[in-house]
Amino acid sequence: MVIAVLADIVGSRKLDDRSAAQRILDDTIARVEKHLPLAHHALTPTVGDEQQGVYLELEDALVSLLMIQLALPDGIAFRFGIGIGDVRSVDSVHGALADGPGWYAARAAIETVHARESRTVPRTRTWIVGAPGQDEVMDSTIAASNAYLLVRDELVGAMNERERRLTYGRLVGRSQHDLAAEEGISQPSVSKSLRSAGSAALIEGVVALRGSSA
Repeated sequence: MVIAVLADIVGSRKLDDRSAAQRILDDTIARVEKHLPLAHHALTPTVGDEQQGVYLELEDALVSLLMIQLALPDGIAFRFGIGIGDVRSVDSVHGALADGPGWYAARAAIETVHARESRTVPRTRTWIVGAPGQDEVMDSTIAASNAYLLVRDELVGAMNERERRLTYGRLVGRSQHDLAAEEGISQPSVSKSLRSAGSAALIEGVVALRGSSA
């Protein structure tokens, strides 16, 4: 059993330069993997506006996807469908095709994100679905994780680009002093931005997810 992730680009048809946006996405994913190499197979473009990735642990997927959300600039964002279940490759004349209940669950998860976006929780960006046959512990883990993701996505969605950059910087261990110099603002301004954006809750959440590996 692994963690299968499908990602699609929010508003991809409205982007002025789809190729430039894809380069930004590729560069962002590579930067996150350089800072925190958590993916078994990093998100990679497949067809249209979709990407596929695989993680070995749910906690790794949740941390990595948060980092990607924070690192992306205004105007470019992903939706993430996380599926928990077995995956496999199917050979074809066009190369290996991703298949298996983990991918079906990821597809159902991303469809849930679309549905929630269009109704009462427009900032929803991430959801988890378990393939059939999960035990009670995993079912409970998925339910608790989805509750966490709803609140996390709301926090990230309310941030401006600078607040996301600062939060990302703190998550990769950069000091407020260094971040202030890079942004051309004072250290107290960095502290104020992080505090007003709720960054401390996100950072402590990552520590809780990563446990002793943080």
